[in-house]
Amino acid sequence: MMKEEKRPLILISNDDGYDVKGINVLVDIAREYGDVVVVAPDGARSGAALSVTFLRVLTVKCVRDEPGLRVYACNGSPCDCVKIGLSEFCDRKPDLVMGGINHGDNSAVNVHYSGTMGVVIEGCLKGIPSIGFSHCSHNMDTDFTPMIPYMRRVIEHVLKRGLPNGVCLNVNAPDVPEYRGIKVCRMGQGVWTKELEARISPRGYRYYWLVGEFKSADKPDDNSDWNGLHEGYVTVTPTKIDITAYEVMEELRGLERLELRVKS
Repeated sequence: MMKEEKRPLILISNDDGYDVKGINVLVDIAREYGDVVVVAPDGARSGAALSVTFLRVLTVKCVRDEPGLRVYACNGSPCDCVKIGLSEFCDRKPDLVMGGINHGDNSAVNVHYSGTMGVVIEGCLKGIPSIGFSHCSHNMDTDFTPMIPYMRRVIEHVLKRGLPNGVCLNVNAPDVPEYRGIKVCRMGQGVWTKELEARISPRGYRYYWLVGEFKSADKPDDNSDWNGLHEGYVTVTPTKIDITAYEVMEELRGLERLELRVKS
């Protein structure tokens, strides 16, 4: 008698919370391709990046358990959730780690701040093919329907072909009713400006809201994710874990030959 082949195992997390629309849409799609374990924060953790929890204990609560799906809420960061999911709730190494669907844009330099991409990078660090999905609308009830066929295409590609070691995918969809297609892009360049808004409380003390405007440094014809989104494309940006600036290494070799003078 032939042994029954197991379905792919998919681990999912996000930075908006386990009960928001985006992650539930992603879970529904993932269940078409395999068994799903969700370990996600118990509330919003936007901007958490790869932060981990050291100064308090982590707790996890099972909030949904049915054939092919288990959902856990965790009081930690998105990265914590992936670590706990891999250590405690996956009976084998997942075939895929996914973050999202994020409510908000994670293109360009936002990838460095994103809790959604923290999920993906942590999965990639563990040697698992990993994908982050984001939608540029911050509306918590936004319609993800136009994005779903593109998500399926990316998921199927990664499940079939995998990804190179140390590479994960950052997928962003613009907030428009119809898309022009998929565009594979580099990470956009730019900087956040006017990031803080100062206010005075009724009790007289000064406080701040983190706000900001993103100023793109890309030229109009650059093949960047920022430009691709504004042209109406779903952008796919292959993202590397190794951030070494190899092109600068030779220039720095002189440091190895400098004689150090120690002050007495």
